Amino acid sequence: MKQKMKIAIIHPDLGIGGAERLIVDAAVELASHGHNVHVFTAHHDKSRCFEETLVGEKIEILYMYSWKLYLYSPGLFPVTVYGAFLPRHIFYRFHAVCAYLRCIFVAICVLLWWPTFDIILADQVSVIIPLLKIKKLHKILFYCHFPDLLLAQHTTTLRRMYRTPIDFIEEKTTGMADLVLVNSRFTAATFAKTFRHLNAQGVRPAVLYPAVNVEQFEGPCAYKLNFLSINRFERKKNIGLAISAFAMLHAFEGDILQGQNLAEVTLTVAGGFDKRLKENVEYLQELQSLAEREGVSDRVKFVTSCSTAERNALLSECICVLYTPKDEHFGIVPLEAMAAQKPVIACNSGGPVETIRHDVTGFLCDPTPLEFSRVMSKLVSNPQIAERMGKEACQHVCETFSTKMFGQRLNRYVMDIFQNRHE
Repeated sequence: MKQKMKIAIIHPDLGIGGAERLIVDAAVELASHGHNVHVFTAHHDKSRCFEETLVGEKIEILYMYSWKLYLYSPGLFPVTVYGAFLPRHIFYRFHAVCAYLRCIFVAICVLLWWPTFDIILADQVSVIIPLLKIKKLHKILFYCHFPDLLLAQHTTTLRRMYRTPIDFIEEKTTGMADLVLVNSRFTAATFAKTFRHLNAQGVRPAVLYPAVNVEQFEGPCAYKLNFLSINRFERKKNIGLAISAFAMLHAFEGDILQGQNLAEVTLTVAGGFDKRLKENVEYLQELQSLAEREGVSDRVKFVTSCSTAERNALLSECICVLYTPKDEHFGIVPLEAMAAQKPVIACNSGGPVETIRHDVTGFLCDPTPLEFSRVMSKLVSNPQIAERMGKEACQHVCETFSTKMFGQRLNRYVMDIFQNRHE
């Protein structure tokens, strides 16, 4: 008889990014294995979240002091929000401190007002781990998408002074988890090089690849000569590479494109957009200006915060997906593209090297407009290549990166640390 457990998942902001997609998948899969799963977060915007968190209606609102608690009751797991009133930043600064405070608030509320859980899965913010261990009645599973200290800027003396204690706390508290999971071998290697003290102590994270639900994609329809970029509107996503590569396609007009009319070729730039985030707003404007300068603004369409259904429709109609981040620690978009039977053109570094089979399910290129555009020109001149590679890509995802495989592996890790608790 399988052991059924009470599992809490604590996540800072239940939006629509790759980290959020993994957390939602984890909740769905653990619930499907019969566990009682409850998700806690500091922010859950019903207009900007994954549909799996919106199955039910809001059934309870409690006013305690000056803050609100929202409780939803979806089919597989409830989502509870604590501390939405707390700021994400202070005059666009101190994002890390604010994230820490928000997650600490969530953790305190979980400890005070909810029954004991067997397992608590936390991700992104490790500072809550020692707090959660106060009761000593549950095991802590921490999912490290990527060391936060590598994502933060340390460019000035003041920034380094600000980040030094935060970086120390991140490494110290991460090591307190009963098990650390990472999203790729690339991240595991980075973890070892970054958290040297933990590595010296023998802390070795296990790899649990994120997954994609292949069944949500119905397969390609009659596609258009449209290239698709899907990413959050953040500078580190390097979306400008897609626009510049698209503009450079003109350099290959002639024999290489075999008479294809470039006026029919378009680019769609879609992705997560949060108007609360200054960078999102600024970067969208920068990309629009780049398209103007490159002379392709009339053939580049920007889609902000599209729904899952809209994203799937865009995937079904495109010829290929352009994935532009360099040294991305994993990248869920290539999996979604391949599951939708679309090849992917990505940078030859980071997680995509582990998910894309070069020349079989997509292309791994140097992160330059010239290299990207060369491959794009091949697909425009011979769309049958994209069709053939798309079929290979879907098969590849089904065999290695399906949500079923993800759920089985995650459930095994959960069962292992739970059983160790009782040894």
